[in-house]
Amino acid sequence: MVLALDDRWIWDSWYWRDGDIWHAYFLNAPKSLGDPELRHFHVAQGHAISRDLKTWEHLGTCLKPSDGPAWDNYTTWTGSTLRDDDGGWHLFYTGSNHGEDGLYQRIGHAISNDGHNWARVNGGLCLDLTGPNAHHYEDDFATSLWHDRAMRDPWVMRDPDSNGWLMYFTARAAGIAEPNAGGAVGLATSNDLNTWTLEPPVFVGGFGQLEVPQVFEHAGRWYCLFCTAAEHFSAEQAGRVPGGPVTGSHYLMADHPRGPWTIAPGQFLDGAMPCQRYAARILQTDDGLAIMGFADRPNGDFVGHVTDPDPVLTDENGYLSIRTLENARE
Repeated sequence: MVLALDDRWIWDSWYWRDGDIWHAYFLNAPKSLGDPELRHFHVAQGHAISRDLKTWEHLGTCLKPSDGPAWDNYTTWTGSTLRDDDGGWHLFYTGSNHGEDGLYQRIGHAISNDGHNWARVNGGLCLDLTGPNAHHYEDDFATSLWHDRAMRDPWVMRDPDSNGWLMYFTARAAGIAEPNAGGAVGLATSNDLNTWTLEPPVFVGGFGQLEVPQVFEHAGRWYCLFCTAAEHFSAEQAGRVPGGPVTGSHYLMADHPRGPWTIAPGQFLDGAMPCQRYAARILQTDDGLAIMGFADRPNGDFVGHVTDPDPVLTDENGYLSIRTLENARE
């Protein structure tokens, strides 16, 4: 049983484990649009729960774009969910507005008592590419080398070195001549989850964009999972991957969550042409690491549901691999 809806496409998802219950949050749009490429600008966030990551109870829409004039009245895209020390729920998400044709992305914050009914904090907007460190980023679409002013997919976690918080996000670095070498993982810090300070990126290069970053620790090493497309490999990175560029999810490695980060060498973790699974997340389950993401175009047509989990293995060097039914038989 996959996480699917009969009348809606599902794509990017993120998760929070609360005791025995897994909460899945995901982007979705009506299949009545006809063309799945239209889904990005007809989006809502859905919510489902499960005990085994395979059988899901759909709870319906939990967040959608604001009504009327607002910074997020066009889209409410990918984010992350967590609980604070007092048990309160927090959602960080990507927003864009009609006035800018969805070209400028910013990051919002909402809170909840139950993990489903969200209230925006002071209008929602909590981080933009402004302040002393904005010059590290492509902060203006007019001078950008990309198709948007990228600032999206926030991943928020505890700072292991303090009582504060770290936010990672998809961004673009300034001053990189090759567009496909300018992808960046941005960083912001906070002491209270409400007020955020933009920091320089923690990683730049390799790809035009590193989407949906997810930072986690496992067995003493730090990993940053991300997804990207074959057409967004830099010239240098394209020559490093056995078999050439693919579309899917790969990862960075570091000894500390602030870096320095490096692209994991060798085989791309979870990629194919056409793309099988995209915007993956690695979850720490009772049985070990497992990867989930949305079924993209495995047979050429867009599928739009979240796949069942596959086990993720680590070797003596900390490199990741996926144990699918196919390679388990080998």
